[in-house]
Amino acid sequence: MNPTLVRQRALALLPRRSDWARRGWRADLQAGVTVAVVALPLALAFGVASGMGARAGLVTAIIAGAVAAVFGGSNVQVSGPTGAMTVVLIPVVHRFGTQGVLLVGLLAGVLLVAMAAGGLGKFIKFLPAPVVEGFTAGIAAVIALQQVPAALGITDAHGSTVWRSAADAIVHFAARPHWTAAGLAVGVAAVMLIGGRWRPAWPFSLIAVAAATTLAALTGADVTTIGPLPAGLPTPSVSFIDPGAITALLPAAAAVATLAALESLLSATVADAMSVGQQHHPDRELFGQGLANLTVPLFGGMPATAAIARTAVNVRSGATTRLAALTHAVALTAIVLAAAPLVGRIPLAALAGVLLATAVRMVEASALLAMARTTRRDGLVLVATFVTTIALDLVTAVAVGVGIAVILALRAVARSARIDQVPLEAGDHSVEEQRLIQEHIVAYRIDGPLFFAAAYRFLIELTDVADVRVIILRMSRVTTIDATGAQVLREAITRLQHRGITVLISGISAPHEQVLAALGVADQLRHDGLVFDDTPSAINHARTLLPDRR
Repeated sequence: MNPTLVRQRALALLPRRSDWARRGWRADLQAGVTVAVVALPLALAFGVASGMGARAGLVTAIIAGAVAAVFGGSNVQVSGPTGAMTVVLIPVVHRFGTQGVLLVGLLAGVLLVAMAAGGLGKFIKFLPAPVVEGFTAGIAAVIALQQVPAALGITDAHGSTVWRSAADAIVHFAARPHWTAAGLAVGVAAVMLIGGRWRPAWPFSLIAVAAATTLAALTGADVTTIGPLPAGLPTPSVSFIDPGAITALLPAAAAVATLAALESLLSATVADAMSVGQQHHPDRELFGQGLANLTVPLFGGMPATAAIARTAVNVRSGATTRLAALTHAVALTAIVLAAAPLVGRIPLAALAGVLLATAVRMVEASALLAMARTTRRDGLVLVATFVTTIALDLVTAVAVGVGIAVILALRAVARSARIDQVPLEAGDHSVEEQRLIQEHIVAYRIDGPLFFAAAYRFLIELTDVADVRVIILRMSRVTTIDATGAQVLREAITRLQHRGITVLISGISAPHEQVLAALGVADQLRHDGLVFDDTPSAINHARTLLPDRR
């Protein structure tokens, strides 16, 4: 590869002075503090939900928030732990423990940097909207199901999937109800949802968690809390790196990297739409997320992505530069240093309420219904992605959704391909057209793509003709042709020739000529002088072939 191009590619991924333009810094500082207040309970909740612990959630929000702010591709994006990531991490924690999660995060960081270097960021725009909506709704459902045991105060629920674990928790709760935990979870969720509609700018998540913690302490309620948190940030360590475990953890790392890329780039797209004059750089965003995930495990944190909820708060609070996201990380650090004992007293049920409210906010019922009603195809893709997300995993859900969308799109495109007997000119059949039909000469025009999905129907329609001596295939309106289409065309021509029908071809474009030539489709026809630049020339030659006109 050209060294100059490699250097230019590398420089394009690095931070630049324009990222820190001096404009609106006071608003950025205020926005950063606001986001930190909102992010605190979310970071704690996501850390606990993942199985890594509240401290890991805080460390992730601080480290990933700072690194991605400097190296990411968006000026207003805020990164940290997310609910979607907890869905992927829980099986890893159960199978490999926290050390496995750290190594998964490191490997995911390497993969994200490789994606950025390969310029894969731009491909996110090709992800179908029904896949994104079904994926988001599925994540919300999984997050909600994950919170059922903590919301009901059940600590010994079991199940191989989230819905089985939730069902087991409900059975345990029915046997020995724990109304205090359930009341705290429902109360926190209600305050967040109702308060958020009343005063969107207020940090109701923090208000609700603080109120629940105070109430539990004053009443001496028997609820499980986060537990004591060590003051200060952990020192960097690489003791978790185990070369022998890399092969076993690589699939999980690929899932984490894929999810981080999807969520971060989707969040950046949303941020661009919400703000004025902002335009993210997709490959830089992947690069920044990669460096964040390379750094976070060294401090004991969990894999991170950009967070749509925190990014939205950041934009609405007036952020215009990366200083806001960096301020958010600094403010969270101050909270960890100053208020670790207070944070440890937060009930787990209160954090479950935070995530339940978050799950509800992730789903826009009106948007889902509208998309499901657009076409049956979109509805099928949305439902398939949603169900697969709950039943299997997130990456499989995206693969299934995209796969179904591609198959249905190819089916629709294939149906658009037509082979019709059409007039030589606009309007009805002319006298010339009628004369050709009487002479047993038929001109067929092929419209649209001639590729593998449409090839079989083309073969049936073309060879199902009768009482014809010469067929002219007008190919000027063929939009694309692949190897399968070319082979089917050759087979159709061979079948017609065996029936004594002469086949002429007109209007082959240069790109299609290359495909046909590569497979030897038109070679014999061209050798016999049966390939023409335009239809009139083909018609004149066809008439010379008819015995009764000689």
